[in-house]
Amino acid sequence: MKLNATEKLALLAEDSRYDLACACGTSAKDRRRRQLDGSWLYPVPLAAGGYGIMLKTLLSNACSSDCRYCPLRHDGVANRCALTPDETAKLFMDYLRKQWLVGIFLSSGIVGTPDHTMELLTDTAAILRRKYRYRGFIHLKVIPGASEAAILRALSLASAVSLNIEAPGARYFSQLSSYKNFERDIVRPLKFLAEQAACGDPRRPVRCSTQFIVGAADEPDRDIVRYTGAIYRKLNFDRVYFSAYQPPKPTEFRLDDGSNDARLTREHRLYQADFLMRSYHFDAAELEFEADGNLDLSTDPKQRWAERHPEFFPVRLNTADREELLRVPGIGPAYADRILACRRAMRLRNWLDIGLKGKAALKAARYAIFS
Repeated sequence: MKLNATEKLALLAEDSRYDLACACGTSAKDRRRRQLDGSWLYPVPLAAGGYGIMLKTLLSNACSSDCRYCPLRHDGVANRCALTPDETAKLFMDYLRKQWLVGIFLSSGIVGTPDHTMELLTDTAAILRRKYRYRGFIHLKVIPGASEAAILRALSLASAVSLNIEAPGARYFSQLSSYKNFERDIVRPLKFLAEQAACGDPRRPVRCSTQFIVGAADEPDRDIVRYTGAIYRKLNFDRVYFSAYQPPKPTEFRLDDGSNDARLTREHRLYQADFLMRSYHFDAAELEFEADGNLDLSTDPKQRWAERHPEFFPVRLNTADREELLRVPGIGPAYADRILACRRAMRLRNWLDIGLKGKAALKAARYAIFS
């Protein structure tokens, strides 16, 4: 059956769920949500309607690659279709007139070659910018193996770009694909992205991000965290994202004991570790791992660090600096700043002085004193 453009968009937007980058946000509108059974829901926008912060779609779900984690790989079973750049741009502008959207996230399966695919993506962005005078948010996925010229064109049109690193090193990456080469197709363009973003126009900064596919290979969390720290430190990327590998059979999402999926809990712990590095000034080498090199699934990484470093506590709330305050379980950046502000006006005597109460106050009380 021949599909019209709207039907294609519905199918391609649905298939974009296999790319979960940007699934975790920081505001109430874009944050992923947990159901009562503990499973995570991602705010992936679909053409069929419903809430979305961005219209997120593929231009094509046909792909030349062989990524073992992706149902859309060249030998996978999928209802293949594609949109032209003109169709995609027109459909987005139609949706923009009907509902609130902050922008568009464009990705694609590899259509023939990486550069041909990049041409389709950047042509779409160019039509939006020039034909429709769209000045909003455009996120373009950089295809592994894309040339420097293709990347430069993407940077000239996009508000944000991303290239999935997929795995922490060539050893693990080789388990995912024989089509792509880790150094040539991933590392080299990631470095080029960082260099070009750093020397770009400061009046129009382009955000750069990457993503790991967690659990598709036998990689431990320790290696993912180490690579994540290096991406922030050496490449100065804005964000690193983590997507739990999604097996083809839904039943594989359950553990033998029937409890919630450990894969998604592992993904969540990696996001917590990432937040410690980005906002709490932890170094990747400081985080604590189990004997198998993975983060403890039962305890958040900050709590585990506190449990294994009793010598650091108690922290004196009336004299500690911001870095010390951020090490206290229950105290985040907002409360650390509030403590510092309150201290300038008065001596802190209890948790009510800074508005911390409930479970957070009980947790913090184990590790901090008012002196």
